[in-house]
Amino acid sequence: MPLFVVRVWLPDRPGALGAVASRIGSVRADVVGIDILERGAGRAVDELTIDIEDPQHVDLLIKEIGQVDGVDVEHVRPARAVLGDRAVEALDLAAAIASATDREELIDEVVSGTAALFGADWVAAVSMARPPAVVSSVGDDLPSAEWMAAFAFGAASGADTEPSGVSPRAATGGGVVIGELACASLGESVDHGPDGLELLLSRRDLPLREVERSLLERLSSLARTRLAALPSATVPSATVPSADA
Repeated sequence: MPLFVVRVWLPDRPGALGAVASRIGSVRADVVGIDILERGAGRAVDELTIDIEDPQHVDLLIKEIGQVDGVDVEHVRPARAVLGDRAVEALDLAAAIASATDREELIDEVVSGTAALFGADWVAAVSMARPPAVVSSVGDDLPSAEWMAAFAFGAASGADTEPSGVSPRAATGGGVVIGELACASLGESVDHGPDGLELLLSRRDLPLREVERSLLERLSSLARTRLAALPSATVPSATVPSADA
């Protein structure tokens, strides 16, 4: 049966989730997965993976969930073709990071793995050297490397605004849409200048919650440790002609 992921806000009190599950069952659907994304101020944000018999009933499903007092549906999306457990997927990515033996492959693994894990529209590893450069990326319509580097610098310094004077649309020449952004350091690197490497992730229409940002930081921390342990890329030395040449 088709799977859908429904993100809901609900009261953080006993019985609230049970009431939601009861409404879901009323449209012949089952909850097959739950992710608790955030809790605080008497509210919780959960993602429910729901197996529904008839996809034509999704609108009815949302209406039924909304009938529960204090519950709001934030977002609904089809689940991936293969249902996976986010915790297992995160562990798989962590294992791949820990066992990596090549810096470039490790960076590519972090970029592609985080894109899949968070359902991101795009992810990029950006060298903070002068000038900045995109080292690895997944997705389309990325902002320019300069814009992403400026955003990463602002995030590290505690700024909460977009980089001034540098438009992502103007920089790329296209219709780039900047969605919810997250940034994490991959550490200093001989390969990428003294300011190192930054990982940026964007996901439109669906805010990144506290648990997701925490998971991203933990995976990035593991990647920083592994990158620091791997040898840096070396530049081949120039060939010196022999005296007989």
